[in-house]
Amino acid sequence: MRSVQMAMVLVAAAFLALPARAQAPPFCAPVIAVTTHDGTITRYALHSPPVRDGAVSLILLPGGAGFLDLDVGGCPRRLAGNSLVRSIPHFLSEGFTVALVDAPSDHRGEDGLAAFRTDAIHATDLGRVIVDLRGRAPGAVWLAGTSRGSISAVNAAARLEGAETPDGVVLTSALMVGQAGARKPFVAQSVFDLPLEAIRQPVLIVGHAADRCIRSPATLMGRLAERLTGTRAQAVTVEGTPAHPGEAGIEACEGRTPHGFVGQELEVAAGIARFIRTGRY
Repeated sequence: MRSVQMAMVLVAAAFLALPARAQAPPFCAPVIAVTTHDGTITRYALHSPPVRDGAVSLILLPGGAGFLDLDVGGCPRRLAGNSLVRSIPHFLSEGFTVALVDAPSDHRGEDGLAAFRTDAIHATDLGRVIVDLRGRAPGAVWLAGTSRGSISAVNAAARLEGAETPDGVVLTSALMVGQAGARKPFVAQSVFDLPLEAIRQPVLIVGHAADRCIRSPATLMGRLAERLTGTRAQAVTVEGTPAHPGEAGIEACEGRTPHGFVGQELEVAAGIARFIRTGRY
């Protein structure tokens, strides 16, 4: 009996020692492929909630290069630390269907989407994803873009029409400051480069008071909301964080900082859900 118990202990210890991915791969879901511009393929991981509440779907547009490098199992091999990616379980708990969108097949390099984020063709590609998602999960479809992903969300919301139009937009840590004259021209882009006045859907803007990222100062959210003259918008500043904000700069734009609402993902996801359901964060 003692030898059997010891064996069970050893097996349990070995199981606990396995990497988390071997136990339960995080943020993985079936992959859907959509044909987009010039015959390219845009893939997204389709996450279904245990119970779907209110027929709402969220399309997540991560920041950085936007290149998730989804594997065949729908697991992101890049950007797994992005705030929207980390928040997938919270959105599912709210009853939302979640589509995590990867970069199209011709934007899989180091810079990923780069300047393509402001291109009208990029908006059209996202429109095709919206239509495809509506066919799989009927109901409202909202776009949620964080950091540089906010540029993609604004681009799509401002340009799309008809069945391709999203029902609402969520911008977290929106990229509101570009760097003119940067070595890579796309670094100069911000949401202010797009026709914000053309957006007709409700927009939620969420930033963090402790965000030291030079691209997303929370103090500019009011200016962004003022530019959204064609819609109802709410700007929310989140306060309090367990992480030290660090020095202002590009390093502060990483996901596991106040820029990515680290430690407050549940709170922010719940606020987003409230806004979608009731119109107030």
